[in-house]
Amino acid sequence: MPAVRAMVGREYGRVYAWDVVNAPMIRQWCEVMGVDNPLYTDADYAASSEHGGIVAPPAMLQAWCLEGLHMNNYAPGSTDENPYEVLKLLEANGYASVVAVNSELSFARYLKLGEKLYYTTRLDAVGEEKTTGLGTGFFVTLIMSFFSEKPEGDEPVGQLLFRVFKFRPANPVKAVEQGEAAAAIPKIKRSKPGISDDNRFFWEGCDKGQLLIQRCTACSTLRHPPAPVCSSCHSFDWDSQVASGKATLYSFVVMHYPEVPPFDYPNPIGLIELEEGVRLVAGLVGVKRDELAIGQALQVEFHTFDDELTLPMFRPVAE
Repeated sequence: MPAVRAMVGREYGRVYAWDVVNAPMIRQWCEVMGVDNPLYTDADYAASSEHGGIVAPPAMLQAWCLEGLHMNNYAPGSTDENPYEVLKLLEANGYASVVAVNSELSFARYLKLGEKLYYTTRLDAVGEEKTTGLGTGFFVTLIMSFFSEKPEGDEPVGQLLFRVFKFRPANPVKAVEQGEAAAAIPKIKRSKPGISDDNRFFWEGCDKGQLLIQRCTACSTLRHPPAPVCSSCHSFDWDSQVASGKATLYSFVVMHYPEVPPFDYPNPIGLIELEEGVRLVAGLVGVKRDELAIGQALQVEFHTFDDELTLPMFRPVAE
């Protein structure tokens, strides 16, 4: 595809941050992410550090230059070029499906309050046509380079590599013609989890209606997700403990779009803090979006899907 190859190496214009690096946005990000490092939020503590003041968590790098609430609503002065035009061109040539492959953030230094950022985008690579289990297509790699504006010259502060696979599906579902029975559409099942010697006990427990948490037999530390070694004492010996199923809602998201079968939408998903002190991600049932509240009491219940997959779900309960 010569037109696609010709685009490799193209640099796209600047996308500016709406605001300078600021303490309120750092504080809100830390609250949402559960980060309590005083270097990011405690002015007195940060002033006594090597940085001389509050700095932003490095993982916030991408957040400073995100577009606004409405599509293509970038900060004033930002480019109107579309760095994703290569994806549109691939779609026009029949590679309409997409899956994100990997995203890698790298950081040059901490960001300090008052800095103003922007990023530029380079189409780094379009691989040779590959055939995978998903289908046949191209790996596309974009690199976003972030800079801090300085009177003496803009300074690079980090980089984001983003790679996707644009492909023609290996087993496309035939479109149902008007008038055909809906039963002609294959039923899409929930994906099964990857099961290993480390986590098999968890899924077998779910089949029995038990929420099992891995426990180190050397120091009694509970851990989830299951792992082969204890992060506290490094012992390889473990058993499991049956959790009470009582929990609180530590955080949550509500998925609206894209709607991916077989899930129902809106789809609330919680970061659940169990009574025993460990956290896990699970679906929320029996609650509407405006009824969700951080800290509300939850109780586990087990739901079986497709007559073969049992998952722990959590329902709000009265205090």
